[in-house]
Amino acid sequence: MCGRTLLRGENSDVFLHGGTRRTVCELCTGRAVHEGWIREGIDDALGRSPREGAARGLLTRLRTRRDGGPAPAARRGGRSGDHAAEPPEDEWDELPPLEPLENTRTVIPEPIVRDPEPPAPEPQPAADPYAEAFHEPRGVHAVPTNAELKIARALEVFNASQHPRTVSGVARSLGAPIVSARPSQTEGSIVSVVVGWELSWYRYEIDLGDEAAGVRVIGQGAELDELTPEERTPNAAADDAGELHRVAGVA
Repeated sequence: MCGRTLLRGENSDVFLHGGTRRTVCELCTGRAVHEGWIREGIDDALGRSPREGAARGLLTRLRTRRDGGPAPAARRGGRSGDHAAEPPEDEWDELPPLEPLENTRTVIPEPIVRDPEPPAPEPQPAADPYAEAFHEPRGVHAVPTNAELKIARALEVFNASQHPRTVSGVARSLGAPIVSARPSQTEGSIVSVVVGWELSWYRYEIDLGDEAAGVRVIGQGAELDELTPEERTPNAAADDAGELHRVAGVA
């Protein structure tokens, strides 16, 4: 194709073009293939491309090795006498099917388990603003209506406090005291309790409307003459533990 003379020792290939055998040097082989020239001994007269022939030769060798037969001889140097004969056209349809690969398995992904959503909180009833306004505060109790009930309740509150210990301690030295419990004339929920001896006395106040406030000491003295005549008139008594109790028949 290049029109030059081959050098000594230089390899060449024979191509068929237009029914004529032409010698092509190694430098022009790619050009001859590109121009569609057929390499003698490799590309047959039907015009198969070199790529197609190479593919068929590879499949033929694979099939021959699988059947246990001898592998075809490999082509050396691209010479016409060294290449292996290609299989007939009908042999391509008789190739055995490819066997499946061994030790293969289908991996099925595990389903994603999601935690169940927590149930929605139940709606709470709306607070009644009027109910809170009329709610009785803790520690506030209904005040008895008559004097006897007020005195009885006041003595119960006194006995539940720490003051009976004081009464019991003084009584061991000065003897039994006089005890007077009277409701207040001006405040309906207040009860005054007086515990006195010849040389000492205590005045306590108890608010039945706010019992949580406890028993308060509002007065203390050393002479019974400091008390009013009504306070010196007993209507209750103290036991050995210092607790106060209503005395029947005493005003």
